[in-house]
Amino acid sequence: MKFFAAVAALALAAVANAQSPPFTSCAPAGVTPELSIATFSLTPYPLCIGQLVTATGTGSLSAPVTAGAKLAIIGRYLGRVVYTDNHDLCTLTATAGLPCPIATTTTSITVDVLVKTTAPANVPVALQVSATNGNGNLLFCQQATVTAINCPV
Repeated sequence: MKFFAAVAALALAAVANAQSPPFTSCAPAGVTPELSIATFSLTPYPLCIGQLVTATGTGSLSAPVTAGAKLAIIGRYLGRVVYTDNHDLCTLTATAGLPCPIATTTTSITVDVLVKTTAPANVPVALQVSATNGNGNLLFCQQATVTAINCPV
């Protein structure tokens, strides 16, 4: 019995210390995003269903982020959409202390987003996180395969 408890504790510790998966650009060919992403990460990882996840993007802005900017999150499993979420990006950044317009001198943007209770648990989901600026131009598009779990509260 002690062996199983030790294995379970080690597995839980490994999950708690997991790093965000590597994200890559999903910007359409020929489109230059206004936010050139150097790194994009999610913490905690794996994602906890019903809890906040912190998304951080670092890079360089070629244009200010303006009012009306939108954040879209789409998750697919086996090619089917299993998760969607949309937010006003300026509302999210203002909550984090960075109201719009966000100057081009800004090199890091961090926002907290609730992982909805409708997120599928324990399956690899192809997640796409994208944002459009208030002017309609693509700010960024990042993608990775992620997993969400039911975490203790």
